[in-house]
Order: sequence, then structure tokens, then C-alpha cells
Amino acid sequence: MSVMMKLLLLLLLLFSAIPACSGAEEIDRKLFGEYDTALVIVNRASGAVTDVNPALSARRNSTCSTFKIYNTLIGLQLGLLRGADDPWYTWDGVHRDIDGWNRNLTLREAFRVSAVPAFQALARAIGQERMKRYINRIGYGNGDISSGIDTFWLPRPGRTGVLISAGEQVALLNRLLDGRLPFSRKHVKALRDIMLVAESPKGKLYGKTGSGRSAEGREELGWFVGFLESRGVEYAFACNITGGEHPSGKAARAIVERVFSSQNLL
Repeated sequence: MSVMMKLLLLLLLLFSAIPACSGAEEIDRKLFGEYDTALVIVNRASGAVTDVNPALSARRNSTCSTFKIYNTLIGLQLGLLRGADDPWYTWDGVHRDIDGWNRNLTLREAFRVSAVPAFQALARAIGQERMKRYINRIGYGNGDISSGIDTFWLPRPGRTGVLISAGEQVALLNRLLDGRLPFSRKHVKALRDIMLVAESPKGKLYGKTGSGRSAEGREELGWFVGFLESRGVEYAFACNITGGEHPSGKAARAIVERVFSSQNLL
């Protein structure tokens, strides 16, 4: 065997002994705190995928208020919603625990405070038949809206509604941003506008939180879903958390922001 061949074999053995690094290994797990974290990030320019826990990211959970992304798009597409800052939701006078829900709201305001009564009214206006048609067309999770037109995305003890995984959320966002879902560019642009939640010199973060509670009112599921624009590159992401203390949409958003900040993207 020649010296060159021996050298090549030695190099091959050395490289084969080094474990391949994935995007997940580049994220410090300390950023997740005490939570069981599913986090999928797709670099839409390169196609590189970071999936920190494939088992968790494949597990379907209640979509919670992240469904407001598609509830909004369907409402816009059907002409049931107008501009982001036009008058929309008229408060019904019922006092609820979240003060931000107890007044008239524009679409932007309702989305920001995640006003459940406003989006329940929108879902009823869309109706079971049209909602199911859109759910099927976009391929949303398990597609099950049988638990009620104005409750199917909300976790309720003893019944299941529409369920979706973090991986499926990211796949849908990619198709949405590619223009491959049945929504006009005008309406997608309007959605992007109301989804903006944070901005820095490095990037813009767009997203929607969602939280699930037990029958006793204890937080048990948190979502943050959306996309980041940073230095001319888009990143689609979905994060859900369980376990730990108070897993909520707010906590999931904080994790995503820490991850992107650690990568110098936000």
C-alpha cells in the first residue's frame, strides 16, 4: 500500500471518529431552562433544519392560540376582516379575566392580546363548512374541528380538537411564506404586519403565542410560532414547551428570543 493511500485511510478513520455536528448541538440546552422543549428552526435560504428534539417536535398538541394565524387569514380571504387598524370586534359587555379583552378592538389589537372572544366570533362567522374546507386545503394538523366551531383550537379536558406538531407548524409556515397556501399576497402581507412582536438592528421577529391550561387552570403547554428576518435571511420556527413550572406561550417566546439572540440574529 502506498504512503499516500495509508495517509488517506488514516484521515478517513480520524474523521469517522468525530461525531457530526447538527444545528441542535449548536444550541445551548441551558437556554431552555426547566422545560421539555420542542424547537424546529428552518433557514429558508439554505434549507438547513435545526430540530432540538425530533421526538417532541413530532408530537401533536393542541394548537391553542397559534391557530389565530390561520383564523385571521381565512377571515381576510373571505372578506370578513378589513384592515389591521379598522374597527372590528365589538365588546359584548361580559367582563373577563383579561382586561385587554373587555373593550372594542381592531384586528391588530385583538391579535396582540389574543382575544379569544373576538376570534371565536370570527370562527362562527366563517362557519363549520368553510372552516373545514380551508383546514383540509392547507393540511392543518389532524384536521379535527368536530369539537365545536368556536372551540376546536382550545384545549379542553375530556375532549380533543385540532392537534398539530412543531414540525407541522414549520412546514405550514414555509408553504405560507412561499405563497403555496390559498391566501392572497395582500392578506399574507397584512398578517405579517400584525405578527411583528420584536425588532432590533439585527432582525425582526414575527410570531404568535399560545397557552394551554389544565382543568384546574394550571399552565401545561406553551407555544411560540412564527418567523425571523435577519440580515436578508428568513427563518421559520415553531417551539412548544411542557413540564417545568408555568409552561406558557410567554415562556416559549422567551426561549426562542434567547436562542436567536445567542446566534446573533436578534
